Amino acid sequence: MAQPTYDPLRALAIGSQAAGLIAIIMLETVLGDAARPWQGVTLGLMVAAALGVALARLYRRKRAQRARARRRDGIDRG
Repeated sequence: MAQPTYDPLRALAIGSQAAGLIAIIMLETVLGDAARPWQGVTLGLMVAAALGVALARLYRRKRAQRARARRRDGIDRG
């Protein structure tokens, strides 16, 4: 069975979501009801970070798929 490798994008996704959750809780603790708009901004940033990571993963996957296809086509023509 293959050994799992370190995925920096996964680490970035987990870290950004954890930081966002901590920020939301801290805002509620410090500001009380006045934290609502800032919590919304924080949530928006969390969603944007998740979307960015998802797009980066899609880009990497497609790039690897094209590279495999190029190698396969080069071998078939050989």
